[in-house]
Amino acid sequence: MQVFRGAPFRPAGPCALTIGNFDGLHRGHRAMLDRLVGEAKRLGLPAAVLTFEPHPRELFTPDAAPARLSSLREKLELLRDAGIDRVYLAHFNRPFASLSAEDFAGQIVAQQICARYVLVGDDFRFGKARSGDNARLAELGHQFGFLAEAMPEISVDGRRASSTAVREALARGDMDSANQLLGRPYSISGRVKHGRKLGREIGFPTANIQVKHNRPPLTGIFVVEVHGLGAPILGAASLGLQPTVDQSGRMSLEVHLLDFTGDIYGQHLRVDFLHKLRDEVKYAGLEPLVAQIKLDVENTRAYYRERHHSERISDPRP
Repeated sequence: MQVFRGAPFRPAGPCALTIGNFDGLHRGHRAMLDRLVGEAKRLGLPAAVLTFEPHPRELFTPDAAPARLSSLREKLELLRDAGIDRVYLAHFNRPFASLSAEDFAGQIVAQQICARYVLVGDDFRFGKARSGDNARLAELGHQFGFLAEAMPEISVDGRRASSTAVREALARGDMDSANQLLGRPYSISGRVKHGRKLGREIGFPTANIQVKHNRPPLTGIFVVEVHGLGAPILGAASLGLQPTVDQSGRMSLEVHLLDFTGDIYGQHLRVDFLHKLRDEVKYAGLEPLVAQIKLDVENTRAYYRERHHSERISDPRP
């Protein structure tokens, strides 16, 4: 997959294009990408995505911007796995945001990206002050030489699949709903870095995984599955501020890998969040914290046993 950064972009030949933030790449996004890839194949064109960094709301209303569901690296990996050939990563700044609808469609979409087919969502808006809508995009496409189509929203069990719905489910700890909207477990990826090694001292060594953003969409204690060390490894994870042992206010992701030993510093791991055990609690000291961690590990194993028991019942094949 080719990645083109910044704007103006250097032309790389005609393509079929979709445009959006694609934060989290939920099932609505995936349906759009599947349709785009299908149209691209029919037209004999590469499938391309125009996306933005930072999120537009981080520019205009940074204090009210939504928590990110995925880092840039995670988003690019998901787009690659969805069959996208090119990603145009626009630096979303005030000059870019001030482009008129006509300049955005003519200069960016038609001239620089060379789009011949453009697929967007039914609520797509573009140009300065969000002045352009789907009808305007179709008019400008006729003017600048591309066909524009809008795709209706995708629903999952009667709910609109959206990044907002995923964030809301994660915030309330409803991992089943969030993962159903995503079509996969919610995950955070990062490198294992050195920490204070307190977990090793209290008998529960942890992988301290780098968190790219200080405001993830969920916090608490979770049952997780860790990928990147061969076969998936079950773990109990703490994502939050660790108020009992850390007063810095920094967000951290610490994972105790069950039945695993080894030096994994520097490894890039993906942590899949399967189930929320509880919220973070500030304890009076290390002794009650260690007692709770033991219980969290027991509950993690119990959840895993129950899940596999249910899977065997639902799939009785030998």
